[in-house]
Amino acid sequence: MWRSYLRLRDGGRRLLNRLPGGPTVFVGLGSNTPSPSRAYVPPTERKRFYQNVSITQGEGGFEINLDHRKLKTPQAKLFTVPSEALAIAVATEWDSQQDTIKFYTMHLTTLCNTSLDNPTQRNKDQLIRAAVKFLDTDTICYRVEEPQTLVELQKNEWDPIIEWAEKRYGIEIGSSTSIMGPSMPARTREVLISHLASYNMWALQGIEFVVTQLKSMVLTLGLIDLRLTVEQAVLLSRLEEEYQIQKWGNVEWAHDYELQELRARTAAGALFVHLCSESTTVKHKLLQE
Repeated sequence: MWRSYLRLRDGGRRLLNRLPGGPTVFVGLGSNTPSPSRAYVPPTERKRFYQNVSITQGEGGFEINLDHRKLKTPQAKLFTVPSEALAIAVATEWDSQQDTIKFYTMHLTTLCNTSLDNPTQRNKDQLIRAAVKFLDTDTICYRVEEPQTLVELQKNEWDPIIEWAEKRYGIEIGSSTSIMGPSMPARTREVLISHLASYNMWALQGIEFVVTQLKSMVLTLGLIDLRLTVEQAVLLSRLEEEYQIQKWGNVEWAHDYELQELRARTAAGALFVHLCSESTTVKHKLLQE
């Protein structure tokens, strides 16, 4: 994860420039504005209309510029992010687009738009509770009773992560073969709610995004705490599916595509959390070398 960050930082050395003259408005992802009850779903593709991508620092944070036009959100707010590192990462997404802008690959941009516009109008407490609610259906807490080979696989692969989380946070999680899942103690929820409350709103948007990808609060905690890599977290979230594929085979190309997409979304979400939690900025002298 941090290697990815360093690559983004190095690539951003040529992105931090001061733009002369007044800005021209560009609305980030077109007119695909969602209803208040839905998060943003980016449009598919659009022909690339800009040559250069840069970032500048404004009063509210760091801004993204496409040529001499400032990026805006779907609700026409100025696209401003809280950290220089995150701005570089987003600018790299835009700069890496070829002749066609593939919005569905730009997960960091989408997460920033969601944080800025807050289309679902949720506050911090609601974001935290939405993430913690996944404990009720956490992937690694549901176990099968047969076949024995899968039972053992789940125990060997999932139990160490549950044990780590229990020790790390001083809580009880457990697992169950019941369709109702394990009964989570009230204290477990309280501790995790308190832990998530230490994150800011932007980071919480990223945490919830990762939780929805992995269908697991426990795996997300392991990933954010660097106990797991992105590859490990994704494979653990798909353990039963991977077992079935190994046994019965898979549809050619479809499995690999889904796996890579899940890795990309999960990696972007985890990186977003860390970049939004970063209190320091990338030094200008590093960018100008």
